[in-house]
Amino acid sequence: MGFNASSCAARPMRRWLRQLPNLISSIRILLIVPIALTLAHHEFVSTFWLFGAAAASDVVDGYLARRFGWQTELGGILDPLADKLMVATGFVMLAFQGAVPVWLTSAVIARDCIIVAGAVSYRAWLGPVEARPSSISKLNTLCQVSFILAVIGARQYAWPPRWVILCLGALVFVTVVVSGIDYVLVYGRQAAHQARLRHSRDATRGPKPA
Repeated sequence: MGFNASSCAARPMRRWLRQLPNLISSIRILLIVPIALTLAHHEFVSTFWLFGAAAASDVVDGYLARRFGWQTELGGILDPLADKLMVATGFVMLAFQGAVPVWLTSAVIARDCIIVAGAVSYRAWLGPVEARPSSISKLNTLCQVSFILAVIGARQYAWPPRWVILCLGALVFVTVVVSGIDYVLVYGRQAAHQARLRHSRDATRGPKPA
């Protein structure tokens, strides 16, 4: 059997490429610090482009993972973590400046805390969590990103008009509530199903011998 050097050389390259979406997600997490700093110093032009680049990177790493099958367990953690930290940073910093209602920021943070707490509990009691964001969750993220960019744009350029921001804020709140309820129901059903399966397996095995 001949030695195929090109095949051996390609394997490390494929392994590296498989981690490309994770690298992009990690860069998005690193961008959170400059986003927070530029917001704190009211450098809204820089914030707008940094936040926009971070949001665009979310689209890129998601496309790469789905298109080439580069999904990994680490990516299932990094990608949603980067999204939640990015959005939470934007909402919290803008809320401190009075540009975003505190109640809306609280709703966004509370939803993410519920999801994270549920995922941790599920992992601890039932096993690995299959992170598959629903359509309403993706819409919620899109609304949140659009709302933050609109608020930053309004502060720097006085555009878009206030009614657009109000509509986006309303969409954020509605999708936060609906997606939060959806997560609770979906993972609640999965947890109940897993619990029944475990109970059924235990009943089949019978009592342990004394």
